[in-house]
Amino acid sequence: MRIGVLTGGGDCPGLNAVIRAVVRKGEGVYGHSFVGFRDGWRGPLTGDTIRLDTAAVRGILPRGGTILGSSRTNPFAAADGAVLVRENLATAGVDALIAIGGEDTLGVAARLHAEGVPVVGVPKTIDNDLSATDYTFGFDTAVNIATEAIDRLHTTAESHHRVLIVEVMGRHAGWIALHSGMAGGANVILIPEKPFDFDKVAAFVESRFATHYAPIIVVAEGAVPLAGTMVTREDELDAFGHVRLQGIATVLETEIRGRTGRDARATVLGHLQRGGTPSGFDRWLATRFGLHAVDAVHEGDFGCMVALHGTRIDRVPLAEATRELKTVPEELYREAEVFFG
Repeated sequence: MRIGVLTGGGDCPGLNAVIRAVVRKGEGVYGHSFVGFRDGWRGPLTGDTIRLDTAAVRGILPRGGTILGSSRTNPFAAADGAVLVRENLATAGVDALIAIGGEDTLGVAARLHAEGVPVVGVPKTIDNDLSATDYTFGFDTAVNIATEAIDRLHTTAESHHRVLIVEVMGRHAGWIALHSGMAGGANVILIPEKPFDFDKVAAFVESRFATHYAPIIVVAEGAVPLAGTMVTREDELDAFGHVRLQGIATVLETEIRGRTGRDARATVLGHLQRGGTPSGFDRWLATRFGLHAVDAVHEGDFGCMVALHGTRIDRVPLAEATRELKTVPEELYREAEVFFG
């Protein structure tokens, strides 16, 4: 078989590990050949390909980002997008496609499969918000980066008696904020799933100062105040209809100063969470996903996504995998609340 591979959506640590595993097993064990499509769905939409073989994937395991490039291209945003994808796959001699991505990328894969394109999905997102898998690769690295930042901010918060606010990624799900906040000893964690009260946050700040320690607040970019809305940087939408978030930490900074009179400073981690060397766990998980994805293609089990359940890699229907987001349940957030203030 000739198999196409693409990486779509936001980059994250571990993408290259998937590509490497797919090619190494597909070529070395099954004798298949591979072609890489550049920049997510833009590649099959325009026919932009690169060579992909064992020599091309040597040394990429520890590298962040993706050697194939990525984008937020949505082929269904154009009237003839799906037709062009099918035509370009045929022109490249591709028998099947492995799509590595998150909700949007795999949503496109599910729609294409429904239209007859043989495709297998691999779940990727630092947000860990795909409901059909216990974990997505990239998440562990993002949590480690955020936790290290929180650790470093504790010392400067104590030195200057300031409130330090750390904004992490998480549009609709607060998994990074929850995990890094608990691991880093944050005094308040704010997530999109639970609207917050500015006055309660201010009370937690004062409570922390009363113990002669400075507070750290971790907030997901999609967190919203009671009766409020997400804070956005601009109204422009991407190809999947998403606005660009960033700014809730700055809003908190202003509100805390006004309510407590304390000095508050915001730090936005932004793309730091998505870049750099993947953690050991993410390399392991991404490699296993790649191995099992090429197995699914070899067996002709199309329209599925590989998923982690415990320590087992299973296959789930793409339609099921992208049906709803996995959000932080109330009981897990209550565990974190024990440490607020």
